[in-house]
Amino acid sequence: MRKLLLLFAFFLIFSISDIAEAHSGRTDSRGGHNCSAKSQAKGLCTGYHYHNGGGDTSSGGTLGTTTTQSSDKDCSDFSSYEEVVNYWNSKGYSKTNDPERLDGFGNKVDDGIPCEPPNGYDTSQINGSPEQIAEQNAAKDKAQGKEDGYAKGLQDGYMEKEKNSTPSKGSEAYKKGYGTNYIKGYEEGHEKIEAEKKQAVEEGYAIGKETDELKVPSKYNENNILKSAFESGFKRAINEKVKAKKEEYKAMGYKNGKDDVKDALKDVEEDYLKAYQEGYEKGQKELKQSYFDKGYQAAFTILKYKKPNFNKENYINWYKEGFESNKEVIKIQEMAYNMGLSGKELEIPEKYIASEEIFNHHYDLGAKVYEEKEREETVQTTVGFGVLLAGWLGRRFYVAKKMVI
Repeated sequence: MRKLLLLFAFFLIFSISDIAEAHSGRTDSRGGHNCSAKSQAKGLCTGYHYHNGGGDTSSGGTLGTTTTQSSDKDCSDFSSYEEVVNYWNSKGYSKTNDPERLDGFGNKVDDGIPCEPPNGYDTSQINGSPEQIAEQNAAKDKAQGKEDGYAKGLQDGYMEKEKNSTPSKGSEAYKKGYGTNYIKGYEEGHEKIEAEKKQAVEEGYAIGKETDELKVPSKYNENNILKSAFESGFKRAINEKVKAKKEEYKAMGYKNGKDDVKDALKDVEEDYLKAYQEGYEKGQKELKQSYFDKGYQAAFTILKYKKPNFNKENYINWYKEGFESNKEVIKIQEMAYNMGLSGKELEIPEKYIASEEIFNHHYDLGAKVYEEKEREETVQTTVGFGVLLAGWLGRRFYVAKKMVI
């Protein structure tokens, strides 16, 4: 028993001296080496270990040594930081998956970044780094914002709500994605509702042409915008029918007014009665004007008003009103009279040929006055000459008498 203990102590001393003499970097002929001071400080190993598959996996060997198969690397094993990153990424390492404990060399342990990156290095390229995670989260937020923004814009545009491309909450990436796709969705929603409104209007119009009873289809009843569009098309058709019917009654009233007969309309709506009355009054007005014009024109051709032979008293009254309203004929009378009064020869202007009778009559009146004046002047001249002659003869008689004496 004592011999066995001495043998065990011998092997333990041999193992310790072997550890002290082993180098910390390169592997020996068995494919392993003792932990370096750096690796021990990092807690990567505590004794002899294998690299790259060297040695065997048995627990035999010098007492107190670690004989695990490993490819453990230190940060000093890489020639550049890009090599570190490529190795880290190829292994799929991360903050929570770092078996070689590369994370922590010169940095805060377990920050998700291996070894010591150069100043200004884009650490988002490193698998599992906080920057990469932040970028991934931002990308997810932006994608979610785009999805939510598009959906909300589509809804708002379709419901014809006021545009609002700014969400009430979310990260900056989320808000950016939201705002971009909100406008797109809004425009598509607006186009969609406009197309459906147009269809609803057309359907409502077609139904309104066929019937006066409004019955909104169920597919439009569920949407107030489309329901309103359907009703507007229906009402437009109804209004057109009402307008056309009003025009019919108006035309009927106009004809009756021109014919001076009035129908006693029954069971007719008030709007159509008004249309009929409007047409009738217009016809009556034109009928009156026609008789008024006849009387007005007659005043150019006859000297004195004569009651016309019309079958209705109102026609006669309209005719007389037109006859008496003609003031232009007075100018003709005055012109003709003055022409006769001045002693000029009768000459009727071409535009007054239709009023020849009136012109001649008033010319003669003027000429008669002219002739009277002429006769008076002749008599006065004759009397004056006689007086002068009598005076002259008396004077001669007196002189002759004096000579005789």
